[in-house]
Amino acid sequence: MGHGAPRTALLALALLASGATAALSGCRAQQQPAGAAGTPSAHVRPGRDPTFLARGECAGRNAGSFTEISCWSGEAVARVLARYNGPRPGGPRCPDETDFVLHITAVDQGASEAHSAPEGYACMRNVQPPHPGDPGMGGGPVTVTGDCLYTQRDGVVKETACDGSAAHAPEYRITDRVGARPECPPSTDLYVQVGGGAPVGCARRLV
Repeated sequence: MGHGAPRTALLALALLASGATAALSGCRAQQQPAGAAGTPSAHVRPGRDPTFLARGECAGRNAGSFTEISCWSGEAVARVLARYNGPRPGGPRCPDETDFVLHITAVDQGASEAHSAPEGYACMRNVQPPHPGDPGMGGGPVTVTGDCLYTQRDGVVKETACDGSAAHAPEYRITDRVGARPECPPSTDLYVQVGGGAPVGCARRLV
């Protein structure tokens, strides 16, 4: 197959949601609004510092949401890999190791910035396995080298487990992430928009 002449051009990329680790929109070719249905959320308690769920801190589940908790606590379920203010669409890409993303709701106390916190998002890594964000595992909010995809419908692919354990068999595997399509290897069958500093995923057909 000649370089630059893939059999399929990707129009949109979506990811599978997996249990509590809901897949979010940041890895899609066409971004969806942050905080969409199924997106985990965390709520800042009034009076908390604006650095709620800062990098390196941990979160625990509480009444269907997430709260900041000591990483030494046995109830900690995930650690913050990166923390950004502002809406996720158009914001920085989460690290490749991210298992899920928490949408942080804004709190406006009015009188003092120290008692308020802006909208934002936290890139989370589970304290214990499984890690759906790892390459080939079939979940997670960002698409990384080693992930596998299947065709959901014409022009749209979704991530699936590379080992065939998911409901959909893998059809493509992402072999490289590059800055632009011409940098993909000649064997590329599919171009995938993944965002970040190397926004193009080069995928090869498996079947």
